[in-house]
Amino acid sequence: MRKSASERAVEEYDSIPPIEAYEPYAPFEGDEEAIEERLWPYEEAAPTPGKLPITHWSHSSLMAYLRNPLAWYKRYVERVYDMPTTPSSIIGRAGHIALQHFYGGISKEGAIDLGMEYLQSVPDFEINFGVAKTKAAKKKKRAAMEQEYLQAINFYLARPPKHDVVDIEVKATANVEGFALPLKAVSDLVVRSKVDKEALDIIDHKFVDSFSAHKQNKTLFVMQALFNYYTVSHTYKKPVRRFILQECKKTKNRDGKAQMRKYVIEYEKCAGEFELFRRLVNDATADLARRKVFLPNPSDMFEGENSFDIYRLGLG
Repeated sequence: MRKSASERAVEEYDSIPPIEAYEPYAPFEGDEEAIEERLWPYEEAAPTPGKLPITHWSHSSLMAYLRNPLAWYKRYVERVYDMPTTPSSIIGRAGHIALQHFYGGISKEGAIDLGMEYLQSVPDFEINFGVAKTKAAKKKKRAAMEQEYLQAINFYLARPPKHDVVDIEVKATANVEGFALPLKAVSDLVVRSKVDKEALDIIDHKFVDSFSAHKQNKTLFVMQALFNYYTVSHTYKKPVRRFILQECKKTKNRDGKAQMRKYVIEYEKCAGEFELFRRLVNDATADLARRKVFLPNPSDMFEGENSFDIYRLGLG
């Protein structure tokens, strides 16, 4: 009987010798005060909120709260996850799983198989098929998703960026001075920095339909980078120099240009963004502490209709 991708991956992992790169760094022994003065330029104390319905902020949680408070409340407070996921998001998650295993040390083929195994395991009721309503139409859509995934991940792995990997899929929470709530983030890769051997960089993979017009200056990227900065620096007690986004365009470029683009956010150049981030997070916390009603946002392209239906029923 042919072994599954998971079974083959386990065998590959078992054959990989342990390497120093996966060991956590020792605490930083440099000038910690200088680093904090440069990268934590905050003197004011964070606001003291009242009783809050959450224990931390994450990038996705904060963006959801700003976009649609009622949809946020349903997901992050009531923990109701009833909204189907877009095919694009599922393909992106499959790509992340493949890269997680590839940078963990298994072969390209094994990593691709594991991403495909995830994609095929997602049940129909969790997928937003759009206009595809019949069984045949959904089957055709799933086949197209598999093809798009294979194309995208092969674009990425044709010439995969090389990293000195420290850790993979790092989930961490940090209590940071100046913030009223802890910060939580997931970092795709934590690697040794190529610009400072004593420091770390954070790598983020993105599978996209089109490249970002604002590149590294996109506000959404900067906000994500700061969540990751605090959690990684807290976890490893090392200076963190850069947040590197690797965008992979899922559809083939007709002009033959590269399918990959790299954007670099240098934390040492983000003093203003750090201060703005602290203010935004604490203002959101203060707003949440005062909020008595969670309102819908009908213009929200993701959950506008659903949030307004909840509001119409008086459940908000």
